[in-house]
Amino acid sequence: MAYVTVPDTAAQARSKFSREVTKRLEKNQHTEKLDCDLFDAFVVREFMNAQECMRMMRMIDSTAQPSTLYKQDPDKEFRTSYSGNVDPFDPFIKTIDKRICQLLGIKPARGETIQGQRYDVGQQFKPHQDYFHVSQEYWQQEKHRGGQRTWTAMVYLNEPIEGGETGFTNAGFKVPPYTGMLLTWNNLNADGTVNADTLHSGNPVIKGTKYIITKWFREGIWK
Repeated sequence: MAYVTVPDTAAQARSKFSREVTKRLEKNQHTEKLDCDLFDAFVVREFMNAQECMRMMRMIDSTAQPSTLYKQDPDKEFRTSYSGNVDPFDPFIKTIDKRICQLLGIKPARGETIQGQRYDVGQQFKPHQDYFHVSQEYWQQEKHRGGQRTWTAMVYLNEPIEGGETGFTNAGFKVPPYTGMLLTWNNLNADGTVNADTLHSGNPVIKGTKYIITKWFREGIWK
């Protein structure tokens, strides 16, 4: 299996890396590129089957705790979901993780542990970016733990009755949850700098419950 490599951590290298991932996804017959001029985003329908999704949801329920933020926000309603890092050594998790890495062509060592999230009625994650803001105190630690985040991969595990879309605020579109569908996007600009237009939200669930898994990739080896 040939993986995309990152020669160094400079913006130029991040740019090259991101372009190679985009080209790989564009060539994949199972991916659909979303109509977005501000950043590259793709979906893969039926990335996980119904049985895999059910199994993952049970695992999320067993680990879920109130979600946290890198930087505390005075708005107590900013992120109200439940989250939990699933066991990266579990054979089932390793299988899903490998499929995500192979899809994007990114070495597993550059990927963070898969995180599961559950949104009950009224729960949400207000507009935010997945990349790290280097002006924040947490960056002093994260820059030594793999550096900047590059791509985000998310899989919807079920379909709430109403609500729960992933809304891209600046791009002006929403992606509704479909069971087993993977959504992935590039958090960087063409020049390798962070892209503020990737601002997105986990919209409130109006009826039902939403389950997803998320995997973030770094420019370097994640520690």
